[in-house]
Amino acid sequence: MLLISLFIATLFLAYSNGANDNFKGVATLFGSRTSSYQTAILWATFTTLAGAVTATFLASTLIKNFSGKGLLPDAIANTPEFHIAVAIAAGLTVLIATVMGFPISTTHCLTGAIVGAGLVAFGLQLNFAVLGTSFILPLLLSPIIAIFLGAVIYTLSGYISSKFHLSVSHKMIDTCHFISAGIIGFIRGFNDTPKIFSIILIIEYFSIQGGMITIAIAMALGGLLNSQKIAVTMSEKITSSMNHTQGLSANIVTGVLVIAASRFGLPISTTYVSVGSILGVGLIGKKASMRVFYRIVLSWILTLPTAAIVSGIIYRLLHG
Repeated sequence: MLLISLFIATLFLAYSNGANDNFKGVATLFGSRTSSYQTAILWATFTTLAGAVTATFLASTLIKNFSGKGLLPDAIANTPEFHIAVAIAAGLTVLIATVMGFPISTTHCLTGAIVGAGLVAFGLQLNFAVLGTSFILPLLLSPIIAIFLGAVIYTLSGYISSKFHLSVSHKMIDTCHFISAGIIGFIRGFNDTPKIFSIILIIEYFSIQGGMITIAIAMALGGLLNSQKIAVTMSEKITSSMNHTQGLSANIVTGVLVIAASRFGLPISTTYVSVGSILGVGLIGKKASMRVFYRIVLSWILTLPTAAIVSGIIYRLLHG
């Protein structure tokens, strides 16, 4: 029963992840009116699935990082109770944020959930050095870098166009925009699928390929059915009335940073990078809403302790 519960809890987390995360790569497509909402979410679903399938063969580094190993002893990290607590706590935190329209990080929620259950199971002997270097530092730095690069790339694009009198057709910009959005969706599926799969790694009945594909399907359903509020926040509220160049500039920054992080196995948040780059181009175009951004940052601050508290409580209940 514990293993069945673990599998269901993990699918719940995958669904919540898709609802909150799938639209982030295509938010600029919808925000700049380069595409409709329906076209954007279908493109996000397709590219995320493609990344998830690729991850079944190549993403062993992230599976290890999010299994809980290194943070606490294997005797605890390998128990079903620990993984159930992590999956339910992270899934609930992500789903609540989704319903409220806040784009948050599943990575951050998983980190908090692992810490919460780990503290209850192992106390203050938890390996906080591993936590800081492998999780917290990349999560804190990624949005700051994205805001800066988003502003720089958009400014440079305008300068180069005026300096050299370049005229690029909307069709060319839109094509590049779709490609960049597809790359972000692909990398997101590549990154998040193995993170979530690591939770059911202890279930021996699943092959890596079968487990990851099942999770990818749950992620796709979450994105298709529950992305509307996240779409409004990401596409319209952070930076209003994005133009085509702003949207493309933000996506280029997001894609480059996420690809670089994937190359080195760093669990950065696509959410933080995407929000940061959209804010960056909005600041230059004087269309950014700092009030909305501060509310999103507050939700980021609250996600880790929220997931940790819920995870700790669930682990204590399950462990008796």
